[in-house]
Amino acid sequence: MAKGEETRQFIIEKAAPIFNTKGIEATSMSDIMEATKLSKGSMYVHFENKEVLACAAVDHNIKLLTNRIQNALSKSKTAKGQLFAYIDLFSDALEPPVIGGCPILNFGTEADDTNPIVKEKVHKAICSGQVLLSGIIENGINKGEFKTDLKPTEFATVIFAMLEGGHLMSRMSGNNGRMEVVAKTLKNLIDQNSI
Repeated sequence: MAKGEETRQFIIEKAAPIFNTKGIEATSMSDIMEATKLSKGSMYVHFENKEVLACAAVDHNIKLLTNRIQNALSKSKTAKGQLFAYIDLFSDALEPPVIGGCPILNFGTEADDTNPIVKEKVHKAICSGQVLLSGIIENGINKGEFKTDLKPTEFATVIFAMLEGGHLMSRMSGNNGRMEVVAKTLKNLIDQNSI
């Protein structure tokens, strides 16, 4: 990797948790300069403006989350085990898999009415998450792990929405109890639909 590309990646890696924690609007280039110890001139050599850097940080956070999901899923050979691993990855909202919380929830909440570029990135991440979960469920049906009347797309939507909602509720209260209820409920639903 060339020196310029290394510096660019370094800036993204330092900026990503700041944007995910503080939000795009509340994060200043001064925050990024402080974290990177780079000058304003150095920052603008690599990023035209804060919005360009924010988009790169959103991509980085979503990729980091995706990699952690894939790593968690790779440890299980069964569809049920993969669904449980997915739930477990998100089961502690106070210690999330990405610093600052779920980037899909964080950036989605902020960008839904204000930033169409970030909104589209989050929308694609949501769709990818639902496709992933639906594929696991469909695979489980095909392998005889789950009941044949289980609807993969609908069940994937329920899993995704309940985890995001539990994450929000637990982060707002500073107590993981609601996420624990969500995780337990989802696992019970999976068990009820298992053969």
